Amino acid sequence: MLRDHTVEKIGGTSMSRFSEVLHNVIIGHRTPEQMYNRIFVVSAYGGITNMLLENKKTGAPGVYGKFASGDETWSTSLELVRERMLEYNRSFESIGLNQKEADDFVNTRLDDIKECLLDLLHLRAYGHFNLKTYLPPTRELLSAVGEAHSAFNSVLILKRYGINARLVDLTGWRKDEIQTFDEVVREAFEDIDLATTMPIVTGYVKYDEGIMTRFDRGYSEITFSKVAVITQAKEGIIHKEYHLCTGDPNLIGADKVKVIGHTNFDIADQLSDLDMEAIHSKASKDMELVGIPIRVKNAFDPDHPGTVISCDYVSPVPRVEMICGRSDVEAIEVMDPEMVGKVGYDYNLLRHFADANISYLAKTTNANTITHFVARKNRHLEECLEAIRQDLPNAVINRFPVAIVSVIGSNMSIPGFLSKAAIALHQANINVLALTQSTRQVNMQFFVSRADFENAQRALHKAFVEEA
Repeated sequence: MLRDHTVEKIGGTSMSRFSEVLHNVIIGHRTPEQMYNRIFVVSAYGGITNMLLENKKTGAPGVYGKFASGDETWSTSLELVRERMLEYNRSFESIGLNQKEADDFVNTRLDDIKECLLDLLHLRAYGHFNLKTYLPPTRELLSAVGEAHSAFNSVLILKRYGINARLVDLTGWRKDEIQTFDEVVREAFEDIDLATTMPIVTGYVKYDEGIMTRFDRGYSEITFSKVAVITQAKEGIIHKEYHLCTGDPNLIGADKVKVIGHTNFDIADQLSDLDMEAIHSKASKDMELVGIPIRVKNAFDPDHPGTVISCDYVSPVPRVEMICGRSDVEAIEVMDPEMVGKVGYDYNLLRHFADANISYLAKTTNANTITHFVARKNRHLEECLEAIRQDLPNAVINRFPVAIVSVIGSNMSIPGFLSKAAIALHQANINVLALTQSTRQVNMQFFVSRADFENAQRALHKAFVEEA
């Protein structure tokens, strides 16, 4: 049975504008009595995790990337992290952050992390310690400090405003005990009265499997989901720097897009597959199973109800809910005359993708050609292609860049949607390289050249939203 509280997640970009978050999201128009029965899960400030690990978009190494590769400048990168964290501290002085306490927290943690990494270097010098043994925990250690910093600061600031905020540090700092994910969360909340206390929770959690090892950079939403499920929240709320809209307002125009308003977890999965940051697919799944809806809100438009993602919503009228896509896609085309009628050919081909830990986004097939569309950022893609070439010497294997543009909606099951999309792209002089649509008809995917990526979205949004 769900309780009366909410679990709310604040992303890194929003956390960087904490003065606005404080007045829009946390305090708002609430009376002192209305402040509570809310749990906040916070991300690191914008850019900090990129500096600690690697740049999420470009792959440029941060502290971890340099340390793992043996680049001696990792310590310089760590000092740059310190400098940036202290800059964030100074930026919040005007809203009540105690500079000494905040700076002491940063310096203590980073000094200890530096000592730990130096000790690991000493161990590495002996040659008996496998990189696979200590690099994953090192990545976990570095990941944790970003969320610990932002959560600690948030509590200091909130207390200055008379709010009974409590730091729930799940990073396991200096704790030897190893627990399961559920055990860590249950223990953290067992003595907290949500009616009188506002928990500020680190987006990172230290537990036995390793949250970075299991989920990598999407871990803060996993924490958000776990806390909501364990504490039986009535609703999960994700505060972002934008609304969940029918299209990208920066690309299409803020005056042309519309807030979606309602959708379901199935559509959230489609967005996640396209690397859209609505909600991590593994996070939403746990909440979906226990019936906890998720509301996506704009942190800087607090009076707007946002978009509710629920289990059973289906649009009462046929409509497109979002036009979106991704341009960081590679087509892996395998053409082989021996493929025709050969049972298990696709299975054998997919073994190489599985061995390289590559998940494909979509695929198309005909009698002698199978094309898989995969994210370009996978570091083992070239290794995978070489393995395929060795295994299938008679096949012609091509790799080329493409973009995916999708038309997504919970109710598109009427004749004409596909035709309307094709006409819109034709009128925009865009060539469709391939297309996919499953029998459930919630997602039409068009594969176009990367040069046509933005125009394709504009054309489809105009046809399905602006002229609908």
